[in-house]
Parts: sequence; structure tokens; C-alpha cells
Amino acid sequence: MSVKIQTVALARVAAAPLRSGERPWLYRNLFKRPLDVLMVVLSSPVVLPLVLLLAIAVMMDGKNPFYSQKRIGRDGRIFRIWKLRSMVHDADERLQTYLAANPEARQEWETTQKLRHDPRVTTVGRALRASSMDELPQLFNVLKGDMSLVGPRPMMPDQQPLYSGDGYYRLRPGITGFWQTAGRNRTTFAARAWYDNRYERSLSFTSDLVILLRTVRVVLGRTGC
Repeated sequence: MSVKIQTVALARVAAAPLRSGERPWLYRNLFKRPLDVLMVVLSSPVVLPLVLLLAIAVMMDGKNPFYSQKRIGRDGRIFRIWKLRSMVHDADERLQTYLAANPEARQEWETTQKLRHDPRVTTVGRALRASSMDELPQLFNVLKGDMSLVGPRPMMPDQQPLYSGDGYYRLRPGITGFWQTAGRNRTTFAARAWYDNRYERSLSFTSDLVILLRTVRVVLGRTGC
């Protein structure tokens, strides 16, 4: 399915009337957080051994298996997100060198804050990113309350000037969300605000369930970023 079709389909879900008896405020304020915790706990017998195996694979590539980075959370609070390492240790320096030598790559970076051909990503890291397995440690962030399973993709502090939305700051960032399943790395970074505001306005159990189901297709299709 094309990105345009996916976006339209998700927009229709977000704009559709809620099912009879559904109270989104009740889900948002009372049930979303407990359901997040319950799903993380129930998945832990499978996820923990998988993360251990993947961490060993990263270590065999000669690297510290885990990586943390500051991100913006609900109400603008700073927290540390956790991932399986997918980049080289001197990633920031290598990025600046690459962008300085490649004007087209710089334009791509300034527009999307991502690169299709990222020189920082390791061989193991490419496989982790394509399958989205590098994000499994973020379930720890969900358990702590920094994140939710579904929500806006957490952005870095230095990306705030590029972001014009306000819905993001009223929610916990998510491991997956409306933007990730509708456009992923094919949309501009600035366009994320539309997705995040639309999700915030239409947040309900139904919308979260649809996004989770679409996430499975994204992961199976190996279009992670």
C-alpha cells in the first residue's frame, strides 16, 4: 500500500465517529496507562530473552549493546530513551563529516532528520532498524512511565525548533504511532506535527488498536526507520 493511501486510511480512522458507548476521555485518563503496563508485563517472557540475544549480537560487532539519548516527553520533560545500539560510537562526528561532503544528504537531513543511506549505521544495526528490533528496550521506558506503546515519536531537544505542533506535549511519546505507521521516514519532520495533533484529538482505544495492528504490518514489511 502506498504512503498516500495509508495516510488517507489512517486519517479516516482518526476522523471516524467513535463507536457507540466509547468514551475516549475515560480510556485516555484511566485505562491507557494500565493497559501499557499490562502489555509490557505480559510480553516480558518473550521480549527479555530476545533483547538478550540481540544485545549479544551487537556486542559481537564490538560495541556496547545499549544506547541512551535525551528526548522530549510529556509537558516538555526531558527523559532518556533506551535502544539497542545500531550506530558507530563516533556517530555525531561521522554525520557532520558526511553532511559537509554531501549537499544532497544535508538537504535530506534538514528536511526529514533522517538519511536513507546513513553512514553511521552498522551492519547489525541495519537489520535491527529494518525490523524495528532496536526499539525493544523502550518497553522499559513504557514501564517507567516515560513513554506509551502508542503516541507521538519522541523527538530530541535540538529538534524542537523544527516542530510546530502542540498535541505532542500533552501525551507520552510512543514506541509506535500515527506518524510512524502512516509515513515513517518518507515524510518531512515538520509534517509530524499534523499527525501528532490529529492523533491527540482522536485518541481512543479504537485508534490505538488500529495503529498497533498497522505497526505489525510495518514491522513485517521491514520498513522500519
